[in-house]
Amino acid sequence: AMSERSACKLAGQHRSTQQRSLGVPDDESRLLRDLHRLSAAHPRYGYRRIHRMLLREGWRVNHKRVQRFWRLEGLRVPRKRRKRRPIGDSENSCTRKRAEHKDHVWTYDFLFDRTEDGRPVKILALVDEYTRECLCLHPARSINGDDLIDLLAGVIIERGMPTYIRSDNGPEFAAHAVRDWLNLMKASTLFVGPGAPWENAYIESFNSRLRDELLNGEVFIGLAEAQYLAKNWRNLYNSERIHSSLDYLTPLEFAASCAPSDSASLRLRAHSSDDTKTHSNPPNPTNPKLS
Repeated sequence: AMSERSACKLAGQHRSTQQRSLGVPDDESRLLRDLHRLSAAHPRYGYRRIHRMLLREGWRVNHKRVQRFWRLEGLRVPRKRRKRRPIGDSENSCTRKRAEHKDHVWTYDFLFDRTEDGRPVKILALVDEYTRECLCLHPARSINGDDLIDLLAGVIIERGMPTYIRSDNGPEFAAHAVRDWLNLMKASTLFVGPGAPWENAYIESFNSRLRDELLNGEVFIGLAEAQYLAKNWRNLYNSERIHSSLDYLTPLEFAASCAPSDSASLRLRAHSSDDTKTHSNPPNPTNPKLS
C-alpha cells in the first residue's frame, strides 16, 4: 500500500488537502428552508427573483450559491415556450407609443373564469404601463359599458386622469358611451390592431401572471370569494411582487420613486377649473349624463 506522503507527492497535491475535513456552513439548513418557503409561496418564481427576495429579507448570499441549491433541490421552474410575434403595424402599439411616465398610459382588458357552480366570472384588469401598478382588479358576473365607466371613474377620482388608455377593440371598450366619456374627461384612447394582442403586451403579460398565479390555482366558491382573493392578490402584486424590469422593485416602490407628472391629477384639476369658468355645470366623472 502506498503511503499518504507518497500518494500526495505523486499526485502533486499538498498533504493538507487530504487531511482537511469537509464542513457544512452553519446557515445552509436555514437557507434551504427559506428557499423552499419562498418557492412554495411563489411557485412560478425563478432563482433570480427568489435571490432578490432573500436579499430583501436580510440574507447576504451570492446568487450563484442560490442557483446551486435551487438546482440541487429540484426547484427549477420549467421554461415556457414562447412564439415569435411580429412587432405589429398599429400606431397605437405599446412598442410605438410607449409610456414615458407615471399615469401616461393605462391599459385594460377582461379575463374570464368560473365559480364552482359553473357560473361565469368576468374580471376587469387595469394597469399603469409605466409603473406596472395594478390599478383595478374587479371580478363580476357581467361588466358592460356603464359598469366600465363607473370603475374607471373610481380610479380616476383617487389617482387622477391618464393621458392615454390602451385596449383592444372589444365591445365594452369601443362602446360610444365609454369613448364619449373618455373624450369628455380629456383622455385619449389607443386601440391596438384587431387580432394583435402583442401590441398590448403589458396587459397581456399581466393577464398571464394573474392566470398563472391566481386563477389556475384557486377554485372560487362564489363571486364574493373571487372578489376577496382578487383584492388580496392585487395588494400582494403591487406591494410584494418585485419586477426585473423595475430593477427588482415592487410597483409601489417604483411608483414612489417616480417624479410627479403634470398629466394626471394636476391636469384633471386644471381641466375642472377651466370647465367651471366656461360651464355652469362642470363634468362629473362618475355620471357623464349630469355634465
